[in-house]
Amino acid sequence: MKYLFTAVLLYNAAIQACAQTQQYKVAIAAFYNCENFYDTINDAHAKDEEFLPGSSKHYNSRVYHDKVDHLANVIARIGTELNPDGPALLGVSEIENEQVLNDLVQHPLLRKRHYQVVHYDSRDARGVDVALLFNPVYFTLQTSRALPVAVPSGSYTYYSRDILWVKGLLDGECIQLYINHWPSRRGGEEKSLPARKLAAAICKHHLDSLQALDNTAKCLVMGDLNDDPVSPSITEVLHAREKQEAVKDNDLYNPWISLYKKGIGTLAYQDAWGLFDQIMLNKSWLDKTQPGFFYYQAHVFSQPFLTETSGRYKGYPMRTWDGNNYRGGYSDHFPTYVVLLKRIAQH
Repeated sequence: MKYLFTAVLLYNAAIQACAQTQQYKVAIAAFYNCENFYDTINDAHAKDEEFLPGSSKHYNSRVYHDKVDHLANVIARIGTELNPDGPALLGVSEIENEQVLNDLVQHPLLRKRHYQVVHYDSRDARGVDVALLFNPVYFTLQTSRALPVAVPSGSYTYYSRDILWVKGLLDGECIQLYINHWPSRRGGEEKSLPARKLAAAICKHHLDSLQALDNTAKCLVMGDLNDDPVSPSITEVLHAREKQEAVKDNDLYNPWISLYKKGIGTLAYQDAWGLFDQIMLNKSWLDKTQPGFFYYQAHVFSQPFLTETSGRYKGYPMRTWDGNNYRGGYSDHFPTYVVLLKRIAQH
């Protein structure tokens, strides 16, 4: 197999300043809530009626293809200031099925990356799922599984989006990913919190079981968590810590806590910013002297072209929909990404 990353030797000034003359391979891991990425075909098992031709949204092929264009335009740019190939790994949420992702990865802006798709249909009532797109030049898929999220609610149980677990090789190094889209805050943040704690516990239990077998395993937990970095579901259930030095073997490092405290967010509601879209890493990523990949930086991809410039949503992410009105934006969430570095051996 051709050696990975041979075309991605960075001479970025910030990295060189940090590492002096050391050169690195760079991998980008990103997450993006695609905001109601539905096709135009009726799914009898999902509540997708508002995203069908003839609906109150007047959803049709023109709007769908416009949505594909917009999402491809965003994904094509994420992280390219550090790696022209963009994300090696991209978790996505609010996608209806595998077909919309196949249309997306075949878009001219993305086709040359040859993204592969990992997706399972969940039992979510709205018919939206999570998935992983990966660039096979960087990542080799080994196995995957959907972890169901069944939420008790009075006399019945409803299903939220599955958590997607994926295991594979990043430049020959075994890593594991969890792609999440936890239950919403509908009904109020406090009332709905137990559902998100449950989803967090399902993710954490699976993660802990893997780390019990191999405490050197490298794991990424990403997604739209519908909670901020300081919420109990994240700090108490996932054991996510703000400071790298505070991270113990069964903890996670959450670089978004410090950004959230500075007022940085990925979505806005009633003029308040939230940072629901997070990517967390376990302790194995934090040793910068190791021969494998290590964590370097975290970013919110909040470029001007993604941002409303006027009106009541000025400064917000440029969303696709305002109720039933098509705004022609991208998503009501900004994408997030982390930069992973690996030393290139000096000769």
